[in-house]
Amino acid sequence: MKKSTGALGVILVLLAALSGCASRFDKLQPLMPDLQGKADGAYRGSYKAFPVSVILDVEVKDTALTNITIIKHFNGRGSKAEKIIETVLAKQSVEVDTVSGATASSKVILKAIENALE
Repeated sequence: MKKSTGALGVILVLLAALSGCASRFDKLQPLMPDLQGKADGAYRGSYKAFPVSVILDVEVKDTALTNITIIKHFNGRGSKAEKIIETVLAKQSVEVDTVSGATASSKVILKAIENALE
């Protein structure tokens, strides 16, 4: 009886820890900075929300996002979300839906883009 109670306790602690990680990423809400008056050029941005981190470059020309290059991306145990860049460029905004199965990675990439443009 004691072994099953101990195992249940361990499982509950792990579930609580995992739910805390998920809620931390849920709170990341990237906002698109205003590009009016933003000089043409490349801007470096980064963001880290353990265990996910990214460093990237964002290119701006004529107040439009023209290219985003990921320099370094560590997605922990989750899936990568680099394809979100295509959506950001198409919509010209970081306020886009996350990649299914890669929410944490998506949000970290979006926050890095926001940081580059601020």
